[in-house]
Amino acid sequence: MTNYPRYAIYFAAEPGSVLDRFGSELIGYDAYRGVDVPFPSGMKLPGEWREMTADPRKYGFHATLKPPMALAPGKSEDELIAACATFAATPRAIPVIKPVVDIISGFIALVPAAVSADLERLAADCVSDFDLFRAPLTEHGRARRNPSKLTPRQRDYLERWGYPYVFEEFRFHMTLTGRLDAGHAPDVLEMLRDRFRDSGVRDLAVDRIALFRQDGPERRFRVIGDWPLKSAAP
Repeated sequence: MTNYPRYAIYFAAEPGSVLDRFGSELIGYDAYRGVDVPFPSGMKLPGEWREMTADPRKYGFHATLKPPMALAPGKSEDELIAACATFAATPRAIPVIKPVVDIISGFIALVPAAVSADLERLAADCVSDFDLFRAPLTEHGRARRNPSKLTPRQRDYLERWGYPYVFEEFRFHMTLTGRLDAGHAPDVLEMLRDRFRDSGVRDLAVDRIALFRQDGPERRFRVIGDWPLKSAAP
C-alpha cells in the first residue's frame, strides 16, 4: 500500500490570480487554502457538475511536474522544501504557452496550443532533480498503473521514475473534469471553452512551482509552499 503523507511538485497559478480563481471555482476547491469554494453561478450543464469534478477536486487545480510520491527513507519534508527553494532559485528559461481547453484521454483540461521545449525541459528537470526524495515503487503502485496497458517505454519509465508519463510521454495539462461519457463531453467542452475565453487569459507563464501534500488516501492535496522561478533572461 502507499505510504502517507505523499508529496507532489506541481505548477499552480499564482494564488488569487484570474487563472487560479477560474480553475479553483470550476473544480470547487482552493488548494492554497485547503477549502471548498462555490462553483460559478449560472452554469447550465448536463448531469451533475459536482460528480464530474470529483477527481480534479482531490488534487487541486494544477499541472503535474513531479508526480505524487511518498518520501524516501531518510528524507524529510523540510529537506524537500529546501530543495524546492533551491530549484526555483536556479536561473532557467521560463516557459510561456498559449493555453486552450481541450479533451485529453477522456477528460477536459487546459493544455498548450503548441509544444514548448522550455516547458518540456522544466518538467524533465523536476522529474530528475527531485527523484532522490521519492520512495521506491511498490507492488501496489506498480499494479495501479496497469503495466500491461503501457508501452515498453512507459513501462521503463514506471520502473525507473515511478511514473510512466515523463520525459517524451509528458503532456502538460491542468485538469478541469474527470472522465466524461461521450454524451456529455461536447456540451461540457463548449461550456468550458466559452468560460475560459471570457476569463481573458491568453498567455500563461509557467513561472512557479508549488509543493502539495496529501495526508491520507481520503484527504485532498493542499499547497504547503510555493516559489516563483528565477528567469535566466537578463
